Amino acid sequence: MDFSAKILAWYHENKRELPWRKTNDPYNIWLSEVMLQQTRVAQGLPYYEKFIRAFPTVHDLAAASEERVLKLWQGLGYYSRARNMHATAKIIVDERGGSFPDTHKDLLKLKGVGDYTASAIASICFNEPQPVVDGNVYRVLARYFGVDVAINAPKGARYFKALAREVMSIDNIRDYNQGIMEFGAIQCSPRNPRCGSCPLSDSCVALADKRIDELPIKLKKQKIKNRYFNYLVLFDKAGNTLLEQRKGKGIWQNLYQFPLIESEGELDKELLLAKVISQKKFKEIKSLDPINEEPIVHKLSHQHLYTRFWKLKLSHTLNDGISWKNIIDFPVPVLLADFIKTFKF
Repeated sequence: MDFSAKILAWYHENKRELPWRKTNDPYNIWLSEVMLQQTRVAQGLPYYEKFIRAFPTVHDLAAASEERVLKLWQGLGYYSRARNMHATAKIIVDERGGSFPDTHKDLLKLKGVGDYTASAIASICFNEPQPVVDGNVYRVLARYFGVDVAINAPKGARYFKALAREVMSIDNIRDYNQGIMEFGAIQCSPRNPRCGSCPLSDSCVALADKRIDELPIKLKKQKIKNRYFNYLVLFDKAGNTLLEQRKGKGIWQNLYQFPLIESEGELDKELLLAKVISQKKFKEIKSLDPINEEPIVHKLSHQHLYTRFWKLKLSHTLNDGISWKNIIDFPVPVLLADFIKTFKF
């Protein structure tokens, strides 16, 4: 039995019952694949179910406001995925009458759809023989064939794509692609893989060479950047607060937040108050006090946010103040969602 046949046999015996596996509808497959990028199935599954309930079709997603899409996405991270998904839904509805492209080549033209997602949709929905290569597939192929090429280098991406194409099952590409991804997630997992019960163990190079923990190879990650956030949690004369929408191309684009002062390092009360006054955004400042004495460290892929929340009382009423009971309606980063949930005012 060759490599692909063993993967298929394993998949048919061990596959998890997941809602997107009950359909070949490209909308459902696309939605699941976008959500599961850099996200574990256990984390992504409730979001998928929530989105399908809210937006049963691509027409429903296209008609929704970006704010509602971001609110439902809240906590899943990498928010550009949600914005791209929403923009693509509109294109599919407005320009294609709600029909997805049915080839890998045309799927690649959609916003936010890269080679992996296009390959998954083309193979699962339209049986096009395109190999998928995600983190799980990289790991299986690197270990089984003993590949020393770094998976996060351009040369590695090309090498593994060619290798994946060479060993894939053309006759049952739909199940094979889902199978090898599932195999990497469950059997050939990053830590503590189940080598003792693995159907590929008799010919796995990494197992024979005792290199399971070394493969796949990755180039060193870029340096982590530290940032210092000071959120002003406002209380005006009427007891309302204030949220602002993040603009630009940085993290959390279009999500809402309390007014923010970013600094070079940690600020004490006097320095922060001076910065607040210098901005001249708030007329009558009554008091400023820290809510958390020690910074909350929020870790993102390439940056760590050292965050303090400050209670800023005003003697006047904000023109655009927001009632605290309505604050939960706004899409906010998970850092702020956790704060709002923990510190009830």
